Amino acid sequence: MKPARLEDIPNIGKSIAADLRASGILTPQQLARRKPLDTYLALAHSMGRRHDPCVLYTLMAAQHYLHSGEAIAWWKYTEQGKELLAAAGKRNTAMRKLQ
Repeated sequence: MKPARLEDIPNIGKSIAADLRASGILTPQQLARRKPLDTYLALAHSMGRRHDPCVLYTLMAAQHYLHSGEAIAWWKYTEQGKELLAAAGKRNTAMRKLQ
């Protein structure tokens, strides 16, 4: 069964759903098409502040569910999420050095 609302996705509560909507993601289908890291960074931009990394892990769990139908607890993505953030940080540092 496909979720009809963002809140129907495991691990997505009212607060994160509201933040997603504020950034222009209104449906589960829109979220499914976005990379979790890109969504996490877009949330920080639209909200004017950086979110806790657990939001990234939640988005990764949501992405997994939307593509597989398998619900996995967000904290299971902690290590993978930390690796994504570290790689993104290294890319940003390298880009700043080139400018």
